[in-house]
Amino acid sequence: MLYSEEPVSTIIGDVPITTNTLEDSYPEWHPAPYPFEAMLRLFLYRELTGNSYDDISESSELAAEIGLDSMPDPSVLSRTWRDRFDEAVREFVETAAHYAVKENHDRGYDDPEIRPKEDIIQEEESEQNETDDEKHEEFTDEQIFRTTRLAREHGFGAFDSGRAQNSSYDDTQFFELQTYMGMVGCGTAQGAARFQLQRGVEYGPHGDTHLRTVKQFDRDALIEGFDRATERLLSQIESEATFRRPVTVAIDITTIPYHGDVEGMPMVSGTKEKHERAFKFATLSIVGRNVPIILAIEPVRESSSWDENPSNKVHRVVRRLIQRAQEHVPIEMVLCDREFDSIQTFQTLSNLGVEYLIPKRISNQERDAIDQMEEDGVNVAVQPGTMHTDSGSHSMRFLYVPSNSGDGTAVFATNRVVKPAETEIFCDRYRQRWQIENEYKSIKNDFLAKTSSRDYRVRLFYFVFAALLYNIWRITDVLLKAGVDGEMEYAPEIPAGMVVEMVSAALVPVD
Repeated sequence: MLYSEEPVSTIIGDVPITTNTLEDSYPEWHPAPYPFEAMLRLFLYRELTGNSYDDISESSELAAEIGLDSMPDPSVLSRTWRDRFDEAVREFVETAAHYAVKENHDRGYDDPEIRPKEDIIQEEESEQNETDDEKHEEFTDEQIFRTTRLAREHGFGAFDSGRAQNSSYDDTQFFELQTYMGMVGCGTAQGAARFQLQRGVEYGPHGDTHLRTVKQFDRDALIEGFDRATERLLSQIESEATFRRPVTVAIDITTIPYHGDVEGMPMVSGTKEKHERAFKFATLSIVGRNVPIILAIEPVRESSSWDENPSNKVHRVVRRLIQRAQEHVPIEMVLCDREFDSIQTFQTLSNLGVEYLIPKRISNQERDAIDQMEEDGVNVAVQPGTMHTDSGSHSMRFLYVPSNSGDGTAVFATNRVVKPAETEIFCDRYRQRWQIENEYKSIKNDFLAKTSSRDYRVRLFYFVFAALLYNIWRITDVLLKAGVDGEMEYAPEIPAGMVVEMVSAALVPVD
């Protein structure tokens, strides 16, 4: 025996790995020739580097480093991975190695043997795509339909176009058409025609009728309707233990490209890309280990060279978003990007009673501090200070930490009391903000209908409705998983397209 008679277990999370069990499972006719610990290190190395079995077998130097007299040939490596390592060990090797690869690149370590981070991401996305269909098979179509209908009724019931009760079409039929257009990714005229072919000419409104109805929703009515819908949707999960309060939120601004004439278009703004134009919308979303829900939306109107708009006051956008979101849930931490780096934003957030973490632009003052850190031989520092503005003052700190990109030092502003020893861990929370980028991608790819309309009422309705569909998707996913035994997974288990299709196919007025 290579091991003692008593099982030797290593706990990886909640997964026990028992070495005797692994050895006992190895075929009796082919005794295990290599120590388990050395082979474990060998396969960790393989996952870290991405090397093939052939490459590993030819590396005699590697054998000595991991504690082997000689390297196994490719066939032995293949059999060991397949037969001697059980599923728990294989999962541990892949998870540990993939985590190490990501950390290596995120922290900027220069190790040429480590495989590219993109390889890991592509592998994980491929595995996710392969298992998506298997995952949602634990929910029946009836369960998905019933839960989607529940979320849908709580979402769409908050909107009212104000049309006469004897109108040819109920508001719900316009919402159904809008959902369908987002699902198939087409414009109003084409979408209405295709929808009529599918549901019947008498059932679906024409494209021009749809646009006239959409224009009856003014800006304030749409924003208020979205707020009411958000409250109703959140009420469906408020009793779930997986929905934690207070929440961490992220604020960001997304763009919807516009390619027409900008004259008479005050809501069209310039972008970072030269000569590009876009409509801009600010959102506040729950991020972190919680259900990702958009809590508030705010149109963004900026000054541009072609109009007389006043310059954008981003702190006012932040105030409106936070105030509306606080009507739904208590907020602990607010994450924003550098676009929100201003003393007015810092003070606004402090006045609203929330903590913030926002990256700072590097000015001469920050450069001087970084130079001093280099002289002192430290890579982390905390600089306390006090913010003074016309609207108040508060104590804050500037946190200096190694950049995740590996390029120098990053600086963050916060009103949280943070000790130097806690600084890096605290700043790692900023990574949660990237969830909002995935959110925008999903809204635009899965839920946003196409339009070339110059009318801002149409543009705003299309974006608000797409955000509402996104929320329905995430709430539906949570409600479905709440009825399944086991630990809650925060990655969605039902594809966005499935929920959109359910909504579009079954959205009829409820008596």
